[in-house]
Amino acid sequence: MARRRRGLPVNGIVLLDKPKGLSSNHALQRVRRLFEAQKAGHTGTLDPMATGLLPICLGEATKFSSHLLEADKAYRTRVELGTITDTGDAEGAVIEQHDVPSLTVDDIESVLSGFRGEIDQVPPMYSALKHEGKKLYELAREGKQVERAARRVSVYDARLLSFEGTAFELEVSCSKGTYIRTLAEDIGKALGCGGHISQLRRLKTGPFNGDAMWTLEALEALADQAAREAELMPVDVLVDHLPSLTLDEPAYGRLAHGQSANVVSGKSLPPEALARLYYAESFIGLGVVKEGQEVAPKRLLSTVAIS
Repeated sequence: MARRRRGLPVNGIVLLDKPKGLSSNHALQRVRRLFEAQKAGHTGTLDPMATGLLPICLGEATKFSSHLLEADKAYRTRVELGTITDTGDAEGAVIEQHDVPSLTVDDIESVLSGFRGEIDQVPPMYSALKHEGKKLYELAREGKQVERAARRVSVYDARLLSFEGTAFELEVSCSKGTYIRTLAEDIGKALGCGGHISQLRRLKTGPFNGDAMWTLEALEALADQAAREAELMPVDVLVDHLPSLTLDEPAYGRLAHGQSANVVSGKSLPPEALARLYYAESFIGLGVVKEGQEVAPKRLLSTVAIS
């Protein structure tokens, strides 16, 4: 007999303003316990020293969280020049120190221009990428270094916010897989003195920005479970970028049994296109378009069932 999952069937998304000093997993577990949710997951790790936007998916929302892992991101960071650490941030051990040359805003802007667009980036040793089944940061903590292949990433913009002679602040918009620590190190190297980040805050991921973020303290201050659940974003906001199709009752019944069905309304889509599916104005999951107006189930909510 299967063990009953503990907790409540809470479904939705909460945009957490992750505090500094807390790992993404610890933040996730605190939110899950606060909502008493059966299941929870986050959509992209933030380092413990980083703050800002950490979308947390509860219940059925975890089925669609992978769509945010592929999303573009935006960050604000502070780069300290002249000091290189083993982690690329202020929490690491200092491994090199250099004099900072007399720089101007124009010097910084000139170097930044070379880091906009598509660039090659070597992932840092202190990352969750794996080498022969072991995470790189685990190897780094053992004092080991391994070769890492450069990856192609896109920096859509790296905007200088301020410059103080030995430190500057940037706002960076980038593709998935971009390491801001590595970007800062590479910029510092190009300036001739090295550098590391002392602050990092995620401002945006995919369609979400900081406008609707909650701190842990604000969530804890809500009156009760009902008040907390009322603040959750609906599951389908994770796939709002996809086109939508509407089903009637017979079509809904066919999809619930794993069969293809004809849609009632929605834009004509090419074969193999992914679409949001709705029945009686409720989101029921994702489908794959076949020939004509036929759609096959791809990933449906567990509540989709025929009595």
